[in-house]
Formats: sequence, C-alpha cells, structure tokens
Amino acid sequence: MIIPRAAEAASALPEFAPAGPELAVQARDWLAHLTGERRVSPHTAASYARDLRQFLHFAAVHFGKPASLATFTSLTAADLRAFLAARRGTGAGSRSLARQLAGLRSFARFLERNGHGQVLAFTALHPPKIQRGLPKPLRADAACLLVQVEARAGEDRPPWIIARDAAVLALLYGAGLRISEALAIKRSEAPVGGHDVLTIVGKGQKTRSVPVIAPVQQAIEAYIALCPYALPPDKPLFVGARGGPLGPRLIQLAVERLRGALGLPDSATPHALRHSFATHLLGAGGDLRTIQELLGHASLSTTQIYTAVDSVRLLEAYRSAHPRGR
Repeated sequence: MIIPRAAEAASALPEFAPAGPELAVQARDWLAHLTGERRVSPHTAASYARDLRQFLHFAAVHFGKPASLATFTSLTAADLRAFLAARRGTGAGSRSLARQLAGLRSFARFLERNGHGQVLAFTALHPPKIQRGLPKPLRADAACLLVQVEARAGEDRPPWIIARDAAVLALLYGAGLRISEALAIKRSEAPVGGHDVLTIVGKGQKTRSVPVIAPVQQAIEAYIALCPYALPPDKPLFVGARGGPLGPRLIQLAVERLRGALGLPDSATPHALRHSFATHLLGAGGDLRTIQELLGHASLSTTQIYTAVDSVRLLEAYRSAHPRGR
C-alpha cells in the first residue's frame, strides 16, 4: 500500500520515460517505497529518480527501443559499464557515478523483492573508487568569530536578520548540526527557557539527542526576541525576511559576505562549521564514539576521518613551532 505522503512525492516528480509501461509503473512504486516506507529525504529521492531517468534515456539508445521490465532484469555488467562510460563522457565524476549505480541497484533490489527476478549484473560490478579529501575545518578563533553578532557590525541589514544568521551558525558550530537540520527545528523545539537538548532527525531518519551549550541558547533567545514575526509552535523557528521558511542559500550567502569582511578562505562555509565542531572537540580530547553520536554518523569510519584532520593540524603546528622545523 502506498501512503499519501509517498504517493504525493511520487506524483510530484516527472514520469519515468522512455520506458515500457510495466517498468514505468514499477519505477513509480519504487519511488513511493523510498519516500514512504524507507523515508529517505526528498533530495535523495529526487536524485535517485533523476538517475533512473538518465539510465532510461541511455537504454533507449543503447538497446534501440525503450527499456521494458524484461530488458532491465536481463541487464549485463557490460550494459552497466557502457552506461557509466557514457555518463563519464558527459563530465560526471566518480561520486556521481557511484550514487547513480547505488540508485539503480536499489531499484533492482525492489524489483527482486516484488518477484520480478534478480539483476545479476550488479553483483559483478564494483562502484567507481571515490577519493575522499579531508574536511577543512576553521581555526577556533575564526569559527567563534563567524557565529558572533559583533562580526556583522556595519552590515546594512535588519538587526533581527543579523541575529537570526548568527543563531543558525551558532547551532552549526556549537551543536554540530547540518544546515538542513538547523533550519528544520520548530519553534516548540527551540533550546531556550532552560531547555538545553535538541532531538534531531538526521540523514536516513536517524534520531539523535544533541546538547546545546549556553552561548548557543543565548544566540537563539536574542533572535527570538528581535524577530518581528509570530513564530507558531509547529512552524520553523528560523524564518526569512517575509516570514516564510528560511532557505539554506541565504545562510550560505551570509557566510560568503563574512568571508570577505574577515579575510577567511573559500573553505569557510556553513558546513565547515560542522567540521570545525568535530575537529575541535577531538583536539580537546573528545571521545570518538561520543563525537559520532553527536554528528549522527551511522558508521564510526565516517567520524574517524577527523582523526586524520587532527593529525595533519598537529604536524603543521609541530613543524611551524619546532626550531628545526622552520
């Protein structure tokens, strides 16, 4: 059964074409399954749907006709390699190709669970290798400066908007939130009035509890006191200039303005504050498992990348400070 939310999400996306009627129906049911039962984020669902449509366009050319359900279930590893090669020819990188392959594999598993046969090609194909770079945290003094209202002195913007941006950034650095998580907080969930813990629903609908330190609470209280709009309990805490939901791009632009004013590098972004949160906690002796829980990482290996960052920073400090390292 497709629940209303899933059906609405599926119908809001373009049709799956070119594809045979039965394959198109299965594709839409798969998308409803992702958004309904699996509860993947709208962004992930839209990406997977786009990836499948790109494959269907490729398959129509590759096979000389729109792909049918039988065509998809009889794919070979050579067919998939040809698709990846075609996508790479258009400039797609390894990360995009790996995501596309993951989406197609998800659809294949959905078909198998629904009795349409196993697509063996995916078991014989390895995803492209992704070379992961190290996160680029800010220095502690730069991160602290980014979240202070005083750093925005002289900006030609309403004081409440300056306070709002500072409060959002304070949550990213002070609580390690993703920008989407900070903007999803409802007014009733605001960590104010003695409430110092946030319950966050992150990637994959994974729930975690995050403590909120006093400076972050104070930044949020200052924003609420200045905000000219009513903030209903069941509506977003952070609103835009006209009172509607606040989009992440406005926070990114605010940080871009500050980069120029404060002389910070291009790597100074809202997400860099989350990296800074993890790196600075680790550098101060924080436990890796605890940091994993605070960040909402499903795997400890994801969090362990910050140990490499901390080692690099330690080595840089050693080389710059030791008499023989200069």
